[in-house]
Amino acid sequence: MTQPDDTIRVLIPLKVRKKNGRPKILPPADYLPSEDQTQDPHVLRAIGRAWGWRRRMDAGEFSTIQELAEAVGLAERHVSRQLRLAYLAPEVLKRLTCGREASAVSLYDLCFLAGEGWGEQFERVFD
Repeated sequence: MTQPDDTIRVLIPLKVRKKNGRPKILPPADYLPSEDQTQDPHVLRAIGRAWGWRRRMDAGEFSTIQELAEAVGLAERHVSRQLRLAYLAPEVLKRLTCGREASAVSLYDLCFLAGEGWGEQFERVFD
C-alpha cells in the first residue's frame, strides 16, 4: 500500500502538433500499432462512403454521377473515382472491412483496381 504522500508519475512520449488548426496527438517514432488496428481509417471511410453513394444511385435518388457530386459538394472526378470502391471483389471488401487487414496498395490505387477481375484484385491488394 502506498502512503498518501507517495507520487506515481507516468510519462507517455507523445507529441502534439496542429493539423488544419486542430491539435493532433502523434505517437513516438518507434511506435508500431497492434495487429488488430493495421487498417487505414481513410480506406474504411472511403469504402463506406462509396457504398452509401451506390445505394443512393440504385434507389434512383441520383441518375448521374454529376448530380451526386453536386449534392455531396465534391468534384465529379473524385466521386467517380471513389465510387469504384463499391465494386471491389467481395473477398477484398470482407478482408479490408471485417478482417481489418492492411492493403498493399494506396487508397488511390485501390480505386482503380475495381475495374480488374476479382482474382487479380485480391492478389494485388494483399500481396
